[in-house]
Amino acid sequence: MASSQILILASYVIIEAIRTRFFWVMIILLLIGMGSTLFIGSITLIETQAIQSSWLAAFLRLAAVYIVSLFVITSMVREFHEHSIYLWLSLPMRRSTYLLGKLSGFMMVALLTAILYGVSLLKYVSWEVVSIWTFSLGCELFIVSAASLLCVLTFPQTIQAFSMVLGFYVLSRSITAMQLMIQGPLWQNVYNWTDFIVNQLVDLLARFLPPLSQFTESEWLVYATGNLENLWIIIVQTAIYVTLLVAMSLFDWYRKNL
Repeated sequence: MASSQILILASYVIIEAIRTRFFWVMIILLLIGMGSTLFIGSITLIETQAIQSSWLAAFLRLAAVYIVSLFVITSMVREFHEHSIYLWLSLPMRRSTYLLGKLSGFMMVALLTAILYGVSLLKYVSWEVVSIWTFSLGCELFIVSAASLLCVLTFPQTIQAFSMVLGFYVLSRSITAMQLMIQGPLWQNVYNWTDFIVNQLVDLLARFLPPLSQFTESEWLVYATGNLENLWIIIVQTAIYVTLLVAMSLFDWYRKNL
């Protein structure tokens, strides 16, 4: 019973994505990325294909995170504003079933986005390397979808929720670089109590945030360094962080008075 309800909710999310022109926006961003890639290729003199593939990969990764997170947030905000969420919950359905059904639909949309954007890179990179990059992008979007759902449940306003997701993504992408910076020689030459507090804060954030800098690296496309070992690490991290984010969402979801 619960599994069929989850599938129904997920299918409604796909229908909503079609009706709200989500895929049109996705294609428009893809065309913008490919157009800018052609322009960059026309002004570069050496390693044109490597520069084009890395630029397009970086653009598509950011575009995918942007549209998927915004779609999750606007979809849930619309459910609250139109009170359709109360209609779903009036049915013989658990709150956990509703949340998992919506998340499953969002992840399907994220997976379709990753596949389409990955296919567009086949012009510059072999399919073996692109498949690894696409799989990693899908895992990254799964984490972003779960984080967006948690943020919109905690902050049921589009601007607030999207700002939280943006901060979460930027910190997760840069936390590894921040750790390297505070461990460098320039930082260690001048070390006082404020530096100690910053150091401890960065280490604390690194313990809780997913290291997204290890996901969907453009280096994999340029130098073909991606391998199955990278994928196993990404799969484990995705499973851990999606589970934690879903657990936090369920905790916040059940304590709401609806």
